[in-house]
Amino acid sequence: MTILHVSQPVDGGVARVVVDLVRGQRAAGCRVLVACPSGGRLAREAAAAGARVLDWSAGRSPGTSTAGEVWRLRRIIRQAEPDVLHLHSAKAGLAGRLAARGTPATVFQPHAWSFAAVEGALAEASLRWERHATRWARTVLCVSERERADGAAAGLVADWRVVPNGVDLEHFAPADPASRRAARMTLGLDQGDPLAVCVGRLCRQKGQDVLLDAWTRVQLARPAARLVLVGGGPDAEALAEQVRGLPDPSRVRMVGDVADPRLWLAAADLAVLPSRWEGMALAPLEAMACGRPVLLTDVPGARECLPPADRERAVVPPENSGAMAERLVELLGDRIECERRGAAARAYMADHHDIRGVIQQVAALYRMIVRSGAVPVGRTDRVPQGF
Repeated sequence: MTILHVSQPVDGGVARVVVDLVRGQRAAGCRVLVACPSGGRLAREAAAAGARVLDWSAGRSPGTSTAGEVWRLRRIIRQAEPDVLHLHSAKAGLAGRLAARGTPATVFQPHAWSFAAVEGALAEASLRWERHATRWARTVLCVSERERADGAAAGLVADWRVVPNGVDLEHFAPADPASRRAARMTLGLDQGDPLAVCVGRLCRQKGQDVLLDAWTRVQLARPAARLVLVGGGPDAEALAEQVRGLPDPSRVRMVGDVADPRLWLAAADLAVLPSRWEGMALAPLEAMACGRPVLLTDVPGARECLPPADRERAVVPPENSGAMAERLVELLGDRIECERRGAAARAYMADHHDIRGVIQQVAALYRMIVRSGAVPVGRTDRVPQGF
């Protein structure tokens, strides 16, 4: 089987999902190609995992360049002749569905809905596009039940499938106490300080600004607590300015983008992700696989990825810095409970979010849609007015 993955973005959780799929599909003997912009982590890591990487120049957002991006992607698809076209995230989903129009068999994986990320007229236009474009996907693959439910509630008609995200449980493994102490020494952190770590792209979606608002109150209640932001992104400068306005800026570190967050996770007492929207974020899964408890905002995929006992106490409403501060103060005040919850989280990851199971489920989906030979319901080459 020949599989062509198309992705923009080329970093963050989406890129890691694509690379994991590439690695598993190559191990199964498939011919795997990845079309993506150069310059990001995805191209380099997909090639290392065994994919043939095709340079597809494309920006993250729609604009005047979209027509050219569609044309270039159409040429790539025709030359690659894939059995399955797998489109990742909104931009690749836009260009890929316009380029392929349902042939070859197309899987669209939104990794969070585009219309949830914007407001006003842009949200309305995005929703109108998604309602139309589902006819050009044989299957819409969601990473959480809530993501699927949100799509159906918004009026999208599709052949829905849900395969939750997974992680490599050998790569993301719990650190023993000695390794945790060593991690803190390596990173220049005091052994006794409560530590929260946020791993994620520095952008509006991930909500680090809300976390820093909450941290003002955390510092007043727990002066010894430290916060580390791991990641780079367009909001780095604004967030750095926000850090400088905290009561004690020295207790917050921004370390930029790192190739591997495991050392920071080993050092942490708690991983926090204050997202405004998601499909099912990968960073919390990686943290829990490393035996770290998490605090999340109640966005799609959050409750579903948590052990049942944590589905109330480990989530707070999005954009509610007061609720986040209250929970952070509570959790960072009991490191023994953090250890207990982290061990339970690791066991839950092993049972429900092993990447090997994800790869098997996606492979079964590919076989089903290729063997069926069916075209998407309501397929048409007509593009709605305004696109």
